Amino acid sequence: MTRRLPLAPLALLAALALPATAMAGPVDDIVRLDLLPGWRAADGTQMAGFRVSLAPGWKTYWRAPGEAGIPPQVDWSGSDNVAGAAFRWPVPEVFEVGGFETYGYSEQVVFPVAVTPARPGAPVRIEGRLEIGVCQDVCVPVSLDFAADLPQQERRDPALALALADRAQTPAEAGVDGARCAVSPTDDGVALTAELPFIDGTQAVVVETGDPALWAAPVTVRREGGSFLASTRISHVAKEPVALDRSGLVLTMIGDGEAVEFRGCAPA
Repeated sequence: MTRRLPLAPLALLAALALPATAMAGPVDDIVRLDLLPGWRAADGTQMAGFRVSLAPGWKTYWRAPGEAGIPPQVDWSGSDNVAGAAFRWPVPEVFEVGGFETYGYSEQVVFPVAVTPARPGAPVRIEGRLEIGVCQDVCVPVSLDFAADLPQQERRDPALALALADRAQTPAEAGVDGARCAVSPTDDGVALTAELPFIDGTQAVVVETGDPALWAAPVTVRREGGSFLASTRISHVAKEPVALDRSGLVLTMIGDGEAVEFRGCAPA
């Protein structure tokens, strides 16, 4: 099965094609990809992982990279017996790059991937290309080839299991209430103000619309009593009217190595 996610705009720059375990060329000292074959879960799902190692000072990005950056994307061409694949995202760090607030990882990150077989019980092979952005003073799109036959054993890889545990908490796990949102029209879209619980150590709030045609401006956050008020503007990339689905919103509060993720937002 071939499955390809759309490329980010910065991928208009020339990408560098590199094998996963024997890289050569100018990015030798910047980034390395190792594939963690993982294990087969009791429900038949194959858990694998991409381990990205970066040179000192270099960073790569989370699913929502912020004002500047390139989110990881995968071309699954060459894979066999793959019906779908979903990233499990470790908690990102908050960076400032070129005056922009961004979200991602330094030094090393493992991206767990849950692979759903098209034919349960049959062997699974993943083969394709991981496309990421790596940044220091400049951002460079990099393409990293990978290929592996996934094992059918259930013994867990400790590095991959640790990355799976490094995830955002749900509000229930964090012991806090859900998010409430107020929406009002603007000349070019809508203004969104989310009321979130006060969580000590919060460094940033990220708003994802759940709709690739909708763009959320950088979020401003202020404390009001026992809550945070996070405000943003949401507009349509083609300047069309905005139809915002509150149930599709994802709001993530990111702190020092921790995060709380709110899926959906009740009316304020």
